[in-house]
Amino acid sequence: MSLPAPTDPSALEGFWAVIPAGGAGTRLWPLSRRTSPKFLRDLTGSGRSLLQETHERLAPLAEDRFLVVTGRPHRDAVAEQLAGLGDDAILAEPSARDSMAAIGLAAALLERRDPDAVMGSFAADHVIADPEAFRACVRTAVEVAREGWLVTLGIEPTFASSAFGYIHLGEELPGHPGVATVQEFVEKPSTDVAAAYLATGRYRWNAGMFVVRPTVLLDLLGTWHPEFAAALRSIAAEPDRLDELWPDLPKIALDHAVAEPAADAGRVVTVPSTFGWDDIGDFDSLATLLDALRDEGGSVTVLGDDALVRAVDSTGLVVPRSERVVAVVGLEDVVVVDTPDALLVTTRARAQEVKAVVAGLTESGRTDLT
Repeated sequence: MSLPAPTDPSALEGFWAVIPAGGAGTRLWPLSRRTSPKFLRDLTGSGRSLLQETHERLAPLAEDRFLVVTGRPHRDAVAEQLAGLGDDAILAEPSARDSMAAIGLAAALLERRDPDAVMGSFAADHVIADPEAFRACVRTAVEVAREGWLVTLGIEPTFASSAFGYIHLGEELPGHPGVATVQEFVEKPSTDVAAAYLATGRYRWNAGMFVVRPTVLLDLLGTWHPEFAAALRSIAAEPDRLDELWPDLPKIALDHAVAEPAADAGRVVTVPSTFGWDDIGDFDSLATLLDALRDEGGSVTVLGDDALVRAVDSTGLVVPRSERVVAVVGLEDVVVVDTPDALLVTTRARAQEVKAVVAGLTESGRTDLT
């Protein structure tokens, strides 16, 4: 589990891009499956998967200093999509243990290579509207992280969403104009509470983007979960113990394990960001994203071959992924996803409930469809 040596000084000296590539994207079923999750899919019509777009977005900052953390079943697909990365740049988890284990493993490996390195963790399945503005925010975050802070990028909210967590801004960080301390992380609120947050101007969406020195992250983890941090460092020191130690690691998100208690301890700051962000949580958000990218609206949006879709007096999203023609007539805000072995028909308003279909298929033993 050695790390690839950098071949060239990067745009950001000592900066490593960590890409956690996990999750099944059950709300995007049947387009996203366990064997082919959303980060391996082209969901924007760009001709590149979300993973490839993430790598492309970070390459000007990290050049070849990447660590992608994914599950063993997806390792080969990740390697195929990111063929320019060396084998040692892809870390394969024996099982899913949530984001703290995945990102912590990358931190432990980087700590052994260069204790003064700075790592940035950015999920493989996010969409960024303005990559250059994103990179500018990362540059600021790296500068601040070198001073020992845990830094997160706080996304400017565009509406009162109850689907995202929030970051409560504190005072401006001395010496870093525009950067603010984090008073607290807030779990997903109701829409009314979210609207009240937006009215104050002191809240940002939490997109789970963190920039930090590896040793700082592991030491913070060790403050509240000492055995967890010690196990990650043991794996980095003795990679052959991965299968032995991994199953006993806590299954917890980095937000809960480190970011929330560290904010309470005054160790977290945020870079408020306005680069346009979406995590494509369901087909409703996918439809909104595609309408914005294509400057469409008021009609059916097609993700795929337009020739396979016939729409009459209808609005919504159609994803034709079989050879069949899909016709929709007189339907508003419909979602139709047609694949060779499964057909989904719902509405944008009920898109969040698609995960219940996946749960039902799993319980009935139809894992071949999930």
